[in-house]
Amino acid sequence: MIVLVGTLILIILIMVFILAKYRRQIKDICRQMSFLMRHDSNMLISRDIDFGGIGELADRLNEFISLRQEEKREFQRKEKIISDTYTNLSHDIRTPLTSLDGYFQLLENSSDYDEQKKYIGIIQERISSLKDMLEELFMFTKLKSDEYKLELSRCCLNKTVKNTVFSYYDEWTKRGIIPLISIPDSLIFIDGNEQALRRILQNVIKNGLDHGKNNIGIYLSEEKGSARLCIINEVENPDEIDVSQVFDRFYKADSARSKTSSGLGLSIAKELAERMNGSLCAYLDGDKFCIEAVFKTAE
Repeated sequence: MIVLVGTLILIILIMVFILAKYRRQIKDICRQMSFLMRHDSNMLISRDIDFGGIGELADRLNEFISLRQEEKREFQRKEKIISDTYTNLSHDIRTPLTSLDGYFQLLENSSDYDEQKKYIGIIQERISSLKDMLEELFMFTKLKSDEYKLELSRCCLNKTVKNTVFSYYDEWTKRGIIPLISIPDSLIFIDGNEQALRRILQNVIKNGLDHGKNNIGIYLSEEKGSARLCIINEVENPDEIDVSQVFDRFYKADSARSKTSSGLGLSIAKELAERMNGSLCAYLDGDKFCIEAVFKTAE
């Protein structure tokens, strides 16, 4: 009888000890959570015991904390990208604005019709450049938002390429450019977004006009369930081009700014291609700079 009573007392003492340790661990986890809520810390929840579901609770809390920390880092990364972009473009925008002010003064002080016509043409070109810059910034900002969704539907790649290429007819004629164009007669369909496809083509062609020689080739083909669109232009100094960085924001920005470019065109083109489950890559072939877009063809 005495042995039984002693055993029961021992069991009760052990249970009291375990309960006390359990309660102390719960309080400690609550204290750690309160600290994390008040402070910016990379700390995770620690515990002294694993029984009674404490170990699983701490693991789930640490998974949640790690996810929130990663989301915060990603938010800060995107915020810095957008902040840097605004800073760079604010510098770029000041240049054409300053020149606009100068040409408006020249226009105001000129009484010669030909001079006035010349200044008006330059002013219109500067305003158009500013509009393009702001449009690129707007698109870049949208693409960095997780809420922005690109709606995909069945698109005819042949038609989009032809229409976009034709829109540059006046520009190429003015520069004396005769582009080499190869588009197959058989229709190629992809699951994409027609407006985004036009934007990709426009940005890549504009990059070639800004930085290449007056030679350009546009080749569309289909092979093994994939559509390939390659845009090639000759460049004067191929050794100076780092193809691993051409899709980075503001790569070669100084020369781009002198030609009223935002420096975001190829970066936007790449992200749009990826949002259509495609890819955009660049490579050099001698003095030819090539950008190739690949999309999976639709059934």
